Amino acid sequence: MPNQLIDDFGRHVRYVRISVTDRCDFRCVYCMSEEMTFLPRAQVLTIEELAMVARAFVEMGVEKIRLTGGEPLVRRGIDQLIEQTSALPGLRDLAMTTNGAGLVKHAHRLREAGLGRLNISLDTLDPERFRRLTRTGDLPRVLDGLRAARDAGFDRIKLNAVILKGRNDDEVLDLVEFARNEQVDLSFIEEMPLGEVSDHSRAETFCSSDEVKAAIEQRHQLIPTTETTLGPSRYFRMSDSESRIGFISPHSHNFCASCNRVRVTAEGRLLLCLGNEHSVDLRAVLRQHPGNLDALKLAIVKALPLKPERHHFTTDGDVQVVRFMNMTGG
Repeated sequence: MPNQLIDDFGRHVRYVRISVTDRCDFRCVYCMSEEMTFLPRAQVLTIEELAMVARAFVEMGVEKIRLTGGEPLVRRGIDQLIEQTSALPGLRDLAMTTNGAGLVKHAHRLREAGLGRLNISLDTLDPERFRRLTRTGDLPRVLDGLRAARDAGFDRIKLNAVILKGRNDDEVLDLVEFARNEQVDLSFIEEMPLGEVSDHSRAETFCSSDEVKAAIEQRHQLIPTTETTLGPSRYFRMSDSESRIGFISPHSHNFCASCNRVRVTAEGRLLLCLGNEHSVDLRAVLRQHPGNLDALKLAIVKALPLKPERHHFTTDGDVQVVRFMNMTGG
């Protein structure tokens, strides 16, 4: 069995994003529809199965794992999964993406379990706008969660902001100043065409990273860096702040040539590319061969030729992938 995962284009898979649930206590307009039907519990990987997936990847050279959802903090047993995964030899970075609403309750426990880093989704600083974008979210609760995470000892916390023209693009500079004041990093993300959304026209709301960057440079000079967290963000610094500004640009600055990532959905589908439907059912392997790590590794290795050279996102509002982001793993 190989101890490295290398695809047909010579890209070394070093990073896996594992979704622990498709459920979320928010209903963000770019992530899911207002009325959602979630997976039956039996179709979702158990904590033990998720831990086995993590172990298989790390033993084959993956250095970074990010736990995603839905919202990972609504998943019962998440701290046990973190304890088991953080102890894997060779894993350099164990991170989580969260909406932040559960961090006041869970931040200290997550840190004690071994979670290394946190990304917190924050698209607006306006409470009413926050409620409209998330449909159910409470902004003060998220901001309290951010500070609870810092108090728990998390450093290099990063905020993620999806910018939509006409919705929150007027807050780009406000979000930058907030990140600077809170001494956290901030990545701006172009909306991805996953799932049929009824809330807005993606063709009308698309806002490119170049537009966001230009808005920031009205006030701050952005200095390019070569820093990386193994993810797709291109990072910039400002001379008078420790905060980094990142851009994730699946449309305008395609990062496929250096893609080192794969994803595992909550139901155990190994997705070789965010923007394609190529996948392999790892849940079937896990349940047909319980406890058999070699069978799981073999299935992962055999799936690598399915990883395409690139995705083909467009900005005309066309949906390239029908699954919602909560199904994919945010």
